[in-house]
Amino acid sequence: MRFSATVLCILFSPILAASNAVPVQPVLTLHPTMQQVVAVDAKLEQLAEGFSWSEGPIAEPVTGDILFSDVPKNIVYRWNQAQGLTVYLQPSGYTGLYPENNRQQGANGLIFNSDKQLVLAQHGDRRLALFTGFDKGVPQYQTLVTQFNGKLLNSPNDVVQHSSGAYYFTDPPYGLAGGDNSAEKQQNVNGVYRLNSQGELTLLVEHLSRPNGLAFSPDEKWLYVANSDKNAAQWWRYAVQADGSLAKGELFFDATAATQTASGLPDGLKVLPSGILLATGPGGVWAISPQGQHIGTIQTGVAAANVALSSDNSWLYITASSYLLRIKLLPARL
Repeated sequence: MRFSATVLCILFSPILAASNAVPVQPVLTLHPTMQQVVAVDAKLEQLAEGFSWSEGPIAEPVTGDILFSDVPKNIVYRWNQAQGLTVYLQPSGYTGLYPENNRQQGANGLIFNSDKQLVLAQHGDRRLALFTGFDKGVPQYQTLVTQFNGKLLNSPNDVVQHSSGAYYFTDPPYGLAGGDNSAEKQQNVNGVYRLNSQGELTLLVEHLSRPNGLAFSPDEKWLYVANSDKNAAQWWRYAVQADGSLAKGELFFDATAATQTASGLPDGLKVLPSGILLATGPGGVWAISPQGQHIGTIQTGVAAANVALSSDNSWLYITASSYLLRIKLLPARL
């Protein structure tokens, strides 16, 4: 079912007044390099609110509209300056497949692939899927992968595409009722996988407890992976080999201690052309240099889940708890 833009715009204006949850001065600078990323007096704009758990933002290549998931509600929304918020895909990630011990959650991470097609990490349907259009208003999906070694995946969470065409994605158990203890969990690990252009699936990483967000460095030499575990709140990085496999992981940054005093865990992330990571973590969005130095935080006031860059890298969009936020970034310095 799709709702009309008119109805939703009554509920969500294009830019809402900031609530008490959003810090008035969100930028925390820990190193002067932070001032090359975002102005010290930059403000968070609250674009929409009222979601159960907002996730997976991405900028649409042609329009620049922001798509993002409300995972528990099984919806993908669209936001733009002119129309505000509209429902785009419902259902987004659970269409009735594998109902046993299934939390029936929607899509999480979203990307547009090299052909500008929307790819979704679908929690509920336990697959990586391609959106193929609407049939009488109902979104249709094509399965890219749903099994590894003849067993169902847990609940794909986030996805990126390499220039080779291969998809890399994470597969924690968040979509299963009971998580690791679910009777429906068929994989022995919570892995990071690679799906090549021939449809071959390879398990690359199996040592992380809760692999979540991931992103390549600008030169694709490194794959960064967030581990969303309060007892091991970390970002790891893996050298990408010529054949697409990954070398042994390196602990890039450990934020476990920060989880004791601030809400949020390592989750979604993006990498700027400078190599600086913008990664959700305790307290908001952490800016981390390519050398692994925490240079500052964009404080969100509530747990931040994921981020997206506008096509020109001038805006950072943030899904944080029940909100869609954005903040202006500074032009890249050559």
